Amino acid sequence: MSGGRMRQPYHHGDLRRALLIAATEAIVEAGPAALSLRDLARRVGVSHAAPAHHFGDKTGLLTAIAAEGLKLLAGALEAAGGDILATGQAYIRFAVTHRAHFEVMFQPSLLHTEAPELVAARQRAGQALSDSLTDPRVTDGVADQARLAAWSIAHGFATLWLAGALPPDLGGDAPDAAAPIIRLLFEHPPAT
Repeated sequence: MSGGRMRQPYHHGDLRRALLIAATEAIVEAGPAALSLRDLARRVGVSHAAPAHHFGDKTGLLTAIAAEGLKLLAGALEAAGGDILATGQAYIRFAVTHRAHFEVMFQPSLLHTEAPELVAARQRAGQALSDSLTDPRVTDGVADQARLAAWSIAHGFATLWLAGALPPDLGGDAPDAAAPIIRLLFEHPPAT
């Protein structure tokens, strides 16, 4: 080729993984709406067809990120050992350390919601969250409401923290700052 250079193919040991990593970096930088498969291919140094080969389309890519995030979240919640405070803090720690995953996991309009991998990951994460409610003060009559309240507190706190919307005097890291808020749920349990 005269006057120009021929582009050498870029080889990855695991292209799918490299694409997922690059996509999460792009989401942290500009959000999921700005993500494009063409830009992702450029970031990784592969042809623009490579991401489509692995994920089909942008929705498929975001679905893979959400499924991966839900699996990581489930592992973090399971490692908390069934303690509601530790589980809430693990949830918030996950959101802060896996921001890109967290940003897409709960946006069904961005995902193939019935994808088997996503459904299985969602069920595992949901079960891990449910298993954390072993507090003897939670009776069968309010267990569903307690699960929803616990999830709402942890998710809401994480979302507000990531948005920078919480008061600056909370101090510390997000999981520690959330501990007194999470404790309120079971220091004053709902009446049956």
